Amino acid sequence: MTFDDFGLRAEVLDAVRNVGYETPTPIQVRTIPSLLAGGDVIGQAQTGTGKTAAFALPLLSRLDLDRHDPQILVLTPTRELAIQVAEAFQAYAARLRGFHVLPVYGGQDYAIQLRQLKRGVHAIVGTPGRLMDHMRRGTLKLDGLTAVVLDEADEMLRMGFIEDVEWILGQTPPQRQVALFSATMPGPIRRIAQQYLRDPAEITIKVRTSTAETIRQRYWNVAGVHKLDALTRLLETEPFDGMLVFVRTRIAAVELADRLQARGYATAALNGDMPQKLREQTIGRLKSGSLDILVATDVAARGLDVERISHVINFDIPNDTEAYVHRIGRTGRAGRSGEAILFVAPRERHLLRAIERATRQTIEPMELPSAEAVNDKRIMKFNQRITDTLATRDLEFFRDLVARYQTQHEVDPIDIAAALAQLVQGDKPLLVKDAAPTRKPRRDDDDRPQRDGPPRARGSAGDDDRPARSRDRGDAKRTGDKRTDGKRADGKRKGAHDDLPKDLFRVEVGHAHGVQPGNLVGAIANEAGLDSAHIGRIEIHDEFSTVELPEGMPKDIFKMLKKVWVSGRQLEISRMSGAAGAPRKPGPPRADEPRHGAKQRRSNDAKAVRGTAEFRADAPKRVRVGADRSPRGETSKRPRTDATDSRTDSTKGRGDPHDPRARAKRPPR
Repeated sequence: MTFDDFGLRAEVLDAVRNVGYETPTPIQVRTIPSLLAGGDVIGQAQTGTGKTAAFALPLLSRLDLDRHDPQILVLTPTRELAIQVAEAFQAYAARLRGFHVLPVYGGQDYAIQLRQLKRGVHAIVGTPGRLMDHMRRGTLKLDGLTAVVLDEADEMLRMGFIEDVEWILGQTPPQRQVALFSATMPGPIRRIAQQYLRDPAEITIKVRTSTAETIRQRYWNVAGVHKLDALTRLLETEPFDGMLVFVRTRIAAVELADRLQARGYATAALNGDMPQKLREQTIGRLKSGSLDILVATDVAARGLDVERISHVINFDIPNDTEAYVHRIGRTGRAGRSGEAILFVAPRERHLLRAIERATRQTIEPMELPSAEAVNDKRIMKFNQRITDTLATRDLEFFRDLVARYQTQHEVDPIDIAAALAQLVQGDKPLLVKDAAPTRKPRRDDDDRPQRDGPPRARGSAGDDDRPARSRDRGDAKRTGDKRTDGKRADGKRKGAHDDLPKDLFRVEVGHAHGVQPGNLVGAIANEAGLDSAHIGRIEIHDEFSTVELPEGMPKDIFKMLKKVWVSGRQLEISRMSGAAGAPRKPGPPRADEPRHGAKQRRSNDAKAVRGTAEFRADAPKRVRVGADRSPRGETSKRPRTDATDSRTDSTKGRGDPHDPRARAKRPPR
């Protein structure tokens, strides 16, 4: 079957030929006829299968160009995908005179969008938050809407936008056509389809695996070499055209891009802090070839489609398998081959196994290029530079200069050439030295506790009120038994990272408004360009909620989050006093508890302080015996006696709480 067989509008068909499409993909073969006939569609297919053309071509063919109000609305989870879909509409409608499409997303000036809305548009592609803003302001009216498309509906569910999507669907005309596309079909998405779609045609494009077969997947066990040095070795030995490097945070993206630039690579960062115009320019530079490496976070790179990307490097392993599939889907698209390389630290091997189970593929291990291989490449490039210079440059002047120098100083020409080579190379050594040999990690190594003796079993005496601790800063509590309840011992969200200092914020939406933690995570992650793994503890109260976010939030991001809508309310985010997770001072007994209850509460506070010491270098390592256990300088105000410090010299420094000689005696009240 060809595109000529569908009965598409002549102008649209002409644009398809101009784009270079010849044979429709399976999702296009089954979707285009249903949408051309005016029916609703549920399409289940992976990214990179041609979904955009599957809905854009038939909807453009049904468009009434004489009307200048919105007729097509496409909802996308991210601004990047919104821009990409809008560009695709513009390309497919290149022969439709007077056609206008408008991408609507947060981060862009309202004035630009308002001008275009006033002028009149036929199609709108946008993210739920900004679309709701325009609809509430009355600047976007959907009375004449004929078709609605939900693109990547499962991703909108994951990011917490599903309630916003339902609100938007509720404002559309009942006779409109609906097309829903999703890689997976979880329960909430299925419920939306049943409620808002009328007798839809269900189209499922089955794939043998979640990742394209054209992508070669490999992983490297992080050992013996710094990750940045390992990445540099790969850049020197792997032939690549364009490369996308994924990290977890915006800060890490900027830092890694700066370091790669310092090493001579054409690199830029792509993150949520960048103005939208600069982001578009950065992607344009990658497409044009003036940029070779892009360092990005998951949110920033969502929907990115650049033919030049031959390699995807997971510099930081993702915390969920869906993110991995979306990451490596940026290469190997449209039948092209691609390379995906994953950096796996020893404590991250469980994530590797989860990815293999989800993709039903075994990811092959790879050896880091040796120093010898890197040196061979460097010497080859050095020799090639000499060859190119001899072939393309006029060297007459320098020949005479070197000849005079040789005659005057009676130096061997080889020595002169070596000295000139050293001048060109500078202080940077041409060759690298191999790292010290280390034990090669095994695939079946588990994340075992790194301590002497058997692991302590869960539920043993004293564990009930003890906070999670680990010998390694930022790691979750490790025990002999694996957790089965999916919750962390310290009450934080599963997957949240402890290694970033955080501030505590308040948002004006709570239980009374029907908000769920996932709604807040999705909204903040998308608008702030923040990896959801770095959003800390979330507590939902009746009229408000609190959330921990990495400290140092830029003012423009803070201002933007104030206006974000979640569960029908603006967040109106505000910073609460005190750093998130700061230890509490032991206070006086509450009115409704006996004195021994206050004593137990102070003891629990002291344990929280000891747990905090694992993450703060300036926290106390041991509490003085005889004082109420509390942060440094916050001891009990009760008078001390000589009996309060009754340790002998043999016990001082050990701090054994079970040694009777180390127990403090309190004076009578």
